[in-house]
Amino acid sequence: MSVSLPLAALHDEEGSTVPEGLPMVVDAHVHLFPDPLFQAIWTWFDHFGWPIRYKLSATEVVEFLVSRGVRRVVGLHYAHKPGIAGKLNSHMAQLCQTYPQLTGTATVFPGEPDTPRILADAFEIGLRGVKLHAHVQCFDMESVAMHEVFRVCADFDKPLVVHFGREPKNPFFPYPKDPYEVCRADKLEKVLAAYPALKVCVPHMGADEYEDYCRLLERYDNLWLDTTMVYADYLPGPEPPRLADIRPDRVLFGTDFPHIPYAWDRELKRIAGMSLPHDTLSGLLGGNALNLFGLG
Repeated sequence: MSVSLPLAALHDEEGSTVPEGLPMVVDAHVHLFPDPLFQAIWTWFDHFGWPIRYKLSATEVVEFLVSRGVRRVVGLHYAHKPGIAGKLNSHMAQLCQTYPQLTGTATVFPGEPDTPRILADAFEIGLRGVKLHAHVQCFDMESVAMHEVFRVCADFDKPLVVHFGREPKNPFFPYPKDPYEVCRADKLEKVLAAYPALKVCVPHMGADEYEDYCRLLERYDNLWLDTTMVYADYLPGPEPPRLADIRPDRVLFGTDFPHIPYAWDRELKRIAGMSLPHDTLSGLLGGNALNLFGLG
């Protein structure tokens, strides 16, 4: 099943703060890029994805969320070509120095020269994990280049956040490699089994292979998922799993901010209304992210 893109914007009302009565909120999926890359990404989304509602600079993104009561932000980015990861990582580290509420991740283009050094340097300047995107970077999880990344993350005990779900596959912008071929839950299971010390977080609950990823959560202690865009009642596709039925210590709250076509708190409000047990909600909205990134 492939999501038909592009999609329309929503014009739903946004709140001025995090809803009252919620535990600490950590947004574990926020994109932060230098301005020229943000501009290019927004243009791509406008043509091939959905209209971006919040076209903000990296500093504005962090300030927007923190001013509305989000306690911590996990900054994610990815290198779309070789040779730029070092500059992106330096940009992220500088943001982290400016904003103590921000936890930054590193990136690298799998297969580029000196990948271990690029990541080691990023960890040395304070970045707390690695972000990759299989659709954009067009890598196969089984490639030699990816095994190099797995080893570095495991050796340094840094989590790997990797868009490895098959969706959204875009028929209007064909990638060099079909996401349905390189992105499959069975491929990730081989990685989880081969690298038990490697912590992997798959965004979007692994869309669209929800059942497979929930099964993997029960089987492997080195896997996490995040909620990003799945519970916002926006994307078409199969019904997502009930959060009440999923291993409560292995799911993180994330939004994809600012790359969303609806209100910043849309998904947060929907999760808040699910009547989850307090301990489950507390872990989901913040505690699980703090544990994964070593911020407890």
